[in-house]
Amino acid sequence: MKNLSLLALLFLFPIIYSFAQNRPRERGMIFGVLPSGENNSITDVAGVKVGHFTKNEGDNIRTGVTAILPHGGNVFQEKVPAAIYAGNGFGKLAGSTQVMELGNIESPIVLTNTLSVAAGIEGVVRYTLAQPGNEKVQSVNAVVGETNDGYLNDIRGMHISPREVIQAIEAAEGGTVAEGNVGAGTGTVCFGWKGGIGTSSRKLPESLGGYTVGVLVQTNFGGNLQIDGVAVGEKMGRYPFRDAMEKSDGSCMIVVATDAPVMERNLERMAKRAMMGLAKTGGIASNGSGDYVIAFSTAEGLRISYEAKSGSLDNAEFIRNDDMSSLFMAVIEATEEAIINSLFAAESMEGKDGHYVEKLPLEQVMNLMEETRPKAK
Repeated sequence: MKNLSLLALLFLFPIIYSFAQNRPRERGMIFGVLPSGENNSITDVAGVKVGHFTKNEGDNIRTGVTAILPHGGNVFQEKVPAAIYAGNGFGKLAGSTQVMELGNIESPIVLTNTLSVAAGIEGVVRYTLAQPGNEKVQSVNAVVGETNDGYLNDIRGMHISPREVIQAIEAAEGGTVAEGNVGAGTGTVCFGWKGGIGTSSRKLPESLGGYTVGVLVQTNFGGNLQIDGVAVGEKMGRYPFRDAMEKSDGSCMIVVATDAPVMERNLERMAKRAMMGLAKTGGIASNGSGDYVIAFSTAEGLRISYEAKSGSLDNAEFIRNDDMSSLFMAVIEATEEAIINSLFAAESMEGKDGHYVEKLPLEQVMNLMEETRPKAK
């Protein structure tokens, strides 16, 4: 597939350029060497669910919420091991210090816009307090991240409500995940083109444990776009400090899930590798970019029970350091593809003050990539 002929690519174009949210994912390119899961999404990690709330109203409102649930049960009562890594900390990630201190997540993970983080916190708290079994809970560490969609969205209007956050959480399900201009990606911009939500997954062979790694991204950042090793941004004349949103600032939220039995220390190591995947797409983690990675494990043997008896000892088995490298590679590959998927799925959008952001011109990109690849002798 890596060296499809131009004729084969042209044959695939009717499929490649189907822009429905459930469009086929094959684009005549392969990111890395590991196979993807069934849906090529974060939901390939068993139990993980994703929900969106999209708010696209009038001329100025272009925003939303995306919720990621580590499992389908009561996350507060059955917490999961987790870690957070800040690639560049110009952003807001509520709940990060408790995750870093205790090494677990006890709530749905919510992504939204910068000025709706407070609504995100309230929505997560209200949702958690309402869950059966949480009647005596008096503290909830809501994990809420953001990117600034203020170029297309009337961000100062603070149009997201706690109830809409709860709607995103309650809409969460497994299977295929909508990408592009949905949820928290509704009003985002990436590499000077329309960004959005993207997701991907990688499945390790049984000889390496058979584990799955899934990644979901909210792309709203800049740099010199590279796709499958081709410097698309440079060749198309859109790169930092020229004319592609000039400053190249923005943010990228990255959520990494795995069913591998990995504790918080090695989850942080996995989170760091997600930034390598971002770099492979040409992202530069600029001064004004909030690039955060949240990583968690769904392995049932590692869950932390809220009702554990005082003085009891945990007795869990987890992966050794020497066996982490394949998971690192899976994170890098899935992150790279998730970012590219967000661009391929996104549609052009007009928003606040008449600002207009084009979608990535896919036919032009694919032709450019075909021209750039070495020709078979």
